[in-house]
Amino acid sequence: MALKINLNEVQMKPHPKFEGVKVGYVITKEKHPELSIIILELDSGVEIPLHTHEKEVDSIFIIEGEGEMYMADSWQTVKKDDIIAIASKELHGLKAKKPLKCYVVHAPALW
Repeated sequence: MALKINLNEVQMKPHPKFEGVKVGYVITKEKHPELSIIILELDSGVEIPLHTHEKEVDSIFIIEGEGEMYMADSWQTVKKDDIIAIASKELHGLKAKKPLKCYVVHAPALW
């Protein structure tokens, strides 16, 4: 499956769980069970609480903004152009210090 998409064309919607977070679905498990790709936007001051994924690996690319990512048992600063990889079952979370925009890949597909 080949796909080309411009980030400006991704339709952003309110996240189903977190206020102040928007999500844009690029590839979902209906299209590709091995992979899902989303765009996340967090308003300044918003936090996605600590959580794990049973099977999915998270690969996160910070497109814009600045915040903190909980990984490896501590909160670490993340900013534009950072790439983060989180293993399945690894505790992680995200806080936006400034509005954040992230490109997130889950494998296998989460969404």
